[in-house]
Amino acid sequence: MLKTAFGKLISALNDTLSNTAVLRRTVCRRSYSNGIQRSYITFNDLRNKNRWYNKKELVGYSMQDMFQVVSDVPNYFKFVPYVKRSNVHSKDTQGFKADLIVGFPPLNEVYTSRVTLEKPRLVKSECHDGRLFKYLLNEWRFSPGLKDIPNSCVIDFKVGFEFKSLFHSNIANIFFDLICTQMENAFIHEVRRRNGPPSIRSHVLSSQRS
Repeated sequence: MLKTAFGKLISALNDTLSNTAVLRRTVCRRSYSNGIQRSYITFNDLRNKNRWYNKKELVGYSMQDMFQVVSDVPNYFKFVPYVKRSNVHSKDTQGFKADLIVGFPPLNEVYTSRVTLEKPRLVKSECHDGRLFKYLLNEWRFSPGLKDIPNSCVIDFKVGFEFKSLFHSNIANIFFDLICTQMENAFIHEVRRRNGPPSIRSHVLSSQRS
C-alpha cells in the first residue's frame, strides 16, 4: 500500500514539474487569519531546496516544563514522530551531540546533530553533514508568558533545512507542513503527559513558512 501511495505521489509530482507553463503563471497567494500567514505553492517553491517554518505560540506550561521535554533527546524515539533512534554523546557544558535516525515516507536519514542548550530558554539542534541534507536546523526558544499566569510561556519554534537534491526537496515539500505540525504537537502532548493539563488554552501568535 505504501509503495502504491508513493508511486501516486511521484506521478503527481512529475506531472506538476512537467507542467511548467501553468506553474509559471501561478502567483503566490497569502491569506491572513488571526495573525497566521498562509502561503500557497508557486513555481519557485518547486525550484527551491531551502525550506523554513516559524511559529510562535502561547502555551499553558512553564519555560522549565517545555525545556525539560524538548531537551530530552535520548527519549525522542518514544514520542517524536518519525524518530526511530536517538542517542546522545560527546556532552560538554554547552550541550551534546546526538545521533538520530529519522524516517518519513519515502525518505530516511541518519545524521548527527549538535545540540546547544541554554536552560530554560533555548534548545537548538544543527546538522551540516547529513546524507540528504546540506543543513538541518531545529530551534526552540522559550520566553515568559502571561504575568499573572506563571505556568505559561511563549514558544518560538523554527525548522529550516536545505536538501542536497532538488528531487528530495520537492518530495519533502509534500509533507513539510504536516511534519512540522506533528512535531510541535508531539512535544506539547508529552509535556501534558508529564505535567497534566495546561493552565490556559494555547494561542498561536504568528506562523510563517517559506
